[in-house]
Amino acid sequence: MSGTTIPAFAPPDPAIVEADVARALAEDIGDGDATAALLPDRAGRARLLCKEPAVVCGRPWFDACHRALDPQVRIDWQVAEGQRVEAGTVLADLHGRARALVTAERTSLNFMQTLSGTATATAAHVETVRGTGTRILDTRKTLPGLRHAQKYAVRVGGGHNHRIGLFDAVMLKENHVRAFGSVAGAIRAARAARPELPLVVEVETLDELREALAEGCDRVLIDDFDPGMRREAVAIARGAPFAGRIPLEVSGGVEFDGLPAIADDGVDFVSIGGLTKHVRAIDMSLKLG
Repeated sequence: MSGTTIPAFAPPDPAIVEADVARALAEDIGDGDATAALLPDRAGRARLLCKEPAVVCGRPWFDACHRALDPQVRIDWQVAEGQRVEAGTVLADLHGRARALVTAERTSLNFMQTLSGTATATAAHVETVRGTGTRILDTRKTLPGLRHAQKYAVRVGGGHNHRIGLFDAVMLKENHVRAFGSVAGAIRAARAARPELPLVVEVETLDELREALAEGCDRVLIDDFDPGMRREAVAIARGAPFAGRIPLEVSGGVEFDGLPAIADDGVDFVSIGGLTKHVRAIDMSLKLG
């Protein structure tokens, strides 16, 4: 795994990292670490070990946890962010105050294990559709308080971010279409109200797809289409008069084993809530000594 090229990804906002870490440490430490206080406050060292194959993710949060409690701590990383590693890989060596290392241990591991889990799952999905032209998207189904962190982890794993929240795109769904009486009516209302934002339209039938493509938007989401409808949707979107100008996104009920068939049908995006919602933490440890 370790020889694989690391995908390009934008670094996290330091202010978001700092806020995430401050909140997590306050939750864990409260008015003080009663157990760490029993230790002599002397120099110590620790080793961060990954116990299973993974895509490493979360270094900025890990570093911030330890530096918040010991600004002089030295963290010698042996691997890069986004690097694939095998079981038994030493990720980092730490040198700092023993009490601070112990107190930051759980919180720093929580970030590393969770974000590496998200990045590893994303990388597996990306690898499954490699060479097809289909891109993997996340959703807003993230762990509360970790929206930006998990979306960063998706990027580290080679995936792409859907909208960050309700504020940075307009996404028309069934209830919006019903409120305006038609797909075209909903699109016109959205364009008039927020012309500066990307517009994604969810459709439930092929007729709605044609209506959305004719009216125009930035992406059409075909939700819960069966394989036959999905292939027909691709043919419609790529045929005259639409000529593939508006990309198609598949969402809803996407299983890992079904990804290759979906990608082979020619859709542009597949959005998967499980990347951030069904998180399995990577097995890691931080041992002193």
